[in-house]
Amino acid sequence: MRFFWICLFLLTGCTAVPDGVTPVQPFELERYLGTWHEIARLDHSFERGLTQVTAEYQRRDDGGVSVINRGYDAKKQRWNTANGKAYFVEAANVGRLKVSFFGPFYGGYNIAMLDADYQIALVIGPNTDYAWLLARQPQLTAAECAPFLKEAERIGVATDNLIWIGSCK
Repeated sequence: MRFFWICLFLLTGCTAVPDGVTPVQPFELERYLGTWHEIARLDHSFERGLTQVTAEYQRRDDGGVSVINRGYDAKKQRWNTANGKAYFVEAANVGRLKVSFFGPFYGGYNIAMLDADYQIALVIGPNTDYAWLLARQPQLTAAECAPFLKEAERIGVATDNLIWIGSCK
């Protein structure tokens, strides 16, 4: 029985909302679907060395979201693709999902900030060690990036450690 509780904690603990993060509400999935370009991220082994990273979100028949992450590995001179699925953790009008690329294991996907036109998003994982700045275009202006970086700092993201894939010119 103890093993059950440990497993349950591990599986649900990864979908947490970090302190200081309030997922976007109201949230409209239909407006969020489509392709997003990674502008910046914190370093993690599953994306290390990848450039030209995109995430494509499409509705699934079961009410969830299909997730296709793609990035170019210059060292190996090939494209890497990861297919996953996502489901709302709360109501469908709250920007809080759980995403899985590995069977029954889910990670938190918390949309901490989203512009009114659904063109720029700050996504935080289950803790502030996981953060992404996404946009519909591969480049943003410094003025477009500024409020998202300020919010990331307020939340506690180590913005000095961001890896810039796109740019904020």
